[in-house]
Amino acid sequence: MSTLQSLAATIQERREHPRPNSYTATLFAKGENEILKKMGEEAVEVIIAAKGETDERVIYELADFVYHTLVFLNLRGLTWEDVEAELARRFA
Repeated sequence: MSTLQSLAATIQERREHPRPNSYTATLFAKGENEILKKMGEEAVEVIIAAKGETDERVIYELADFVYHTLVFLNLRGLTWEDVEAELARRFA
């Protein structure tokens, strides 16, 4: 299982079985607007990091963005594999 698949499975588990103090469960409880807000914040942080910070910082911020993207996909009943399928369709 890839890291993304493992993370996606953990996100699904937190949605189905929320745990106290779980950031993921908190995001789901707050709903779509909060998740989208976090995606926007993380996108901005990626851009800021790309414009003047280290590669390590860019990677860190991209990881945060991917995490929040996976949470959003889960909320919509979508998966990372759906995104991969779209990319494959575009570049086949």
